[in-house]
Amino acid sequence: MQVPLYQAKAEFFRMLGHPVRIRVLELLQNGPVPVRDLLAAIDVEASNLSQQLAVLRRSGIVVSIRDGATVSYALAGGDVADLLRAARRILTELLVGQSELLAELQQSGPPTHSTGQGRGRGADGPGRMAADHAGADRS
Repeated sequence: MQVPLYQAKAEFFRMLGHPVRIRVLELLQNGPVPVRDLLAAIDVEASNLSQQLAVLRRSGIVVSIRDGATVSYALAGGDVADLLRAARRILTELLVGQSELLAELQQSGPPTHSTGQGRGRGADGPGRMAADHAGADRS
């Protein structure tokens, strides 16, 4: 039975879902890196790095290169570097949007805590937000 494409994509993103693996991929964007240099750049135990490298290698996203006693790792293809750059762009856009929202909230003044109504929905409660949006629609 063939795995649906959406499931294969989910498994791919799960494989990427570890901070050490992402850091390794970032470090490999500029070419092969010896394991000793990866260890120096990433603050993890050698056994943990070895485990994460094995996951990446089994998935086919990285390849190992042996030169005598030195083992280096490299990205299997340039698409991974493109994916990491896309993730950086997406995160940047999200954070810019959040910082703009934060600036708007800070400009609107300090929160008030009068009756406890609306807790969990912002200090002004749901009615205030609806009124703000209604006023914004008229202009």
